[in-house]
Amino acid sequence: MADNGGGPKGPRCIAIVGPFQSGKTTLLEAILARTETIGRQGSVDAGSSVGDASKEAREHRMSVELTVASASFMGDAYTFVDCPGSVEFINDMRAALPAVDAAIVVCEADEKKTAQLQLILRELEELKIPHFLFLNKIDKADTRLTEALKILQPASRVPLLMRQIPTWNGDIVNGFVDLALERAYVYKEHMPSEIVPLEGEALDREKEARFSMLETLADHDDELMEQLLEDISPPRDKVFEDLSRELREGQACPILLGSALRTNGVLRLLKALRHEAPDIAETAKRLGIKPNNEAVAYVIKTFHTTHGGKLSVARVLSGQIPDSSTLQTPETEAGRIAGVFKMLGTSNEKRPAAATGDTVAFGKLDGAKTGDTISTGKTAYPAVAEEAPRPPVLSIAIAAKERKDDVKLGQALAKLVDEDPSITVVHNPEAHEVLLWGQGEMHLRVATERLADRFGVAIERRRPSVGYRETIRKPVTQRGRHKKQSGGHGQFGDVVLEVGPLPRGDGFSFSERITGGVVPRNYIPSVEEGVIDGLKQGPLGFPVVDVAVALIDGSYHTVDSSDMAFRTAGRIGITEALPNCNPVLLEPIHQVEIVCPNDATAKINAILSGRRGQILGFDTREGWPGWDAVRALMPESEIGDLIIEVRSATAGVGTFTFKFDHMAELTGKTADQIVAARKAAE
Repeated sequence: MADNGGGPKGPRCIAIVGPFQSGKTTLLEAILARTETIGRQGSVDAGSSVGDASKEAREHRMSVELTVASASFMGDAYTFVDCPGSVEFINDMRAALPAVDAAIVVCEADEKKTAQLQLILRELEELKIPHFLFLNKIDKADTRLTEALKILQPASRVPLLMRQIPTWNGDIVNGFVDLALERAYVYKEHMPSEIVPLEGEALDREKEARFSMLETLADHDDELMEQLLEDISPPRDKVFEDLSRELREGQACPILLGSALRTNGVLRLLKALRHEAPDIAETAKRLGIKPNNEAVAYVIKTFHTTHGGKLSVARVLSGQIPDSSTLQTPETEAGRIAGVFKMLGTSNEKRPAAATGDTVAFGKLDGAKTGDTISTGKTAYPAVAEEAPRPPVLSIAIAAKERKDDVKLGQALAKLVDEDPSITVVHNPEAHEVLLWGQGEMHLRVATERLADRFGVAIERRRPSVGYRETIRKPVTQRGRHKKQSGGHGQFGDVVLEVGPLPRGDGFSFSERITGGVVPRNYIPSVEEGVIDGLKQGPLGFPVVDVAVALIDGSYHTVDSSDMAFRTAGRIGITEALPNCNPVLLEPIHQVEIVCPNDATAKINAILSGRRGQILGFDTREGWPGWDAVRALMPESEIGDLIIEVRSATAGVGTFTFKFDHMAELTGKTADQIVAARKAAE
């Protein structure tokens, strides 16, 4: 097999990605067993794998954060980054991808997972990450190769290239033919495959499939095209050279076959990585990192451990970083390293330094966050990861069960967001709520479990408040009078207010038409403050908006009047006026855009209609073949758990964005229930 220019320059970093439950963590386990990094292959189902070691992952039987594991194969060093497949936890993958050399996309020929596969391939294509497809669970395949390609190709914007074809024993896949090597292999469970003669029907199929592979390669190689037209068999080295080049340049995506559970095909996968995946020099070039006297690294993940403090998992893009080095981010000092660790899941092995290409964990870099480019100097390096986490789609209101834990909760939330930037914490002072925003129901469930288990804060959770308001529909004139005598100076303020509605969205206005000094001018601002106090909660229980108030008359006392007395009079006047102004409830309406595979568009329309949504229309999603973008106006109260239905209708891949549009009147039974619930909660 052709080598790659004298071998790789430094350790390589390979991402393992793919749709939910495609077998990524099992593949990592198979790789670690095949490379003898671990003595025995563990099981995801039994909870004995290196990946998915966290309590949350094992309880929910799914990857909820990335796993980093280093290994050695045929003298070359590798770090594998096993990334979650669920769209709710995909931010870990997105943060890690910029610094990897290549990716293995673990998948199945399953039409239900094509949209998930498309999401992942799109990320790789946008970042120009070379990637292989590993068609997993081939031992259970009931789909012929031509059908499998029809299922998989729509997910990829580049041609999928079969590197291997399966061989069958009846209805069971028992091996494969390597089209580049022109050799046939029979699978041996948990052992290297056995080379067997390539003959008979397998030879005929190999010739046809190999020619198809070479035709695809020839699309970007004129010399190879000429050889094929002249019926000349190209040299094997030439074939491998083209395979490697087109992989690196994103012109083709090779497909390899196997079964991670049985370690079938894993050895051939590792050899393809060894000879064809790019190394750190090409990755640094792609990221715009030029070697100089400074060492540069990129932080792909942050962990806050129970006893070891903060760990920043980073890929060294250039130079050497010894333990105890002081590192800089582009904005500030990241801190002094307190330990350099080679990682194998949750196990760490201390090292004196990290060199170019290494993926390690740096201890206690308190000033560094996921996505930072850090260095030993002060050069302003370009941002490696420019894209922000996806907008959150679901929120819960949280509070510490014990008031004494309020400060501890704040500290725990800061660590939680540091570990997972796709979580957002928002303080709603009006409702006295702390909102935790995330990417879905399971994402928030795991987040709250971590607050309790990892950071030791028990919390209560509930649905967030909706931003209801109320307004008025008719004008009134109302006197507000405050008089109190309790020995010495008393309190006296007397105002007459003219209260009326404003157009929707105009908010609040205050004016005065005082004549003859019946209310001294120095007290007028206090009257306005009192009115504002009274508008904070109207007769229906919500803040009042779109109201015009004019101070038109009143009286004062030369001794007992004061700013406080007139403020109180203003509040009394507006509070007594509002119930007579025909108050009405307002609910916030948002513009919503849902993106989904087009075979789910009808379901999405039905969901929107069932949630009082006004559908504005839909278009094809730009740049996404087979996807639609549906636009609608929707009440905020109906958006709360919308993502749960959207994900259910779209095989887990649909999502949405929303923004406030306007306030709309809400009457009838629904409004009565909201007002009654508000009064019951007071």
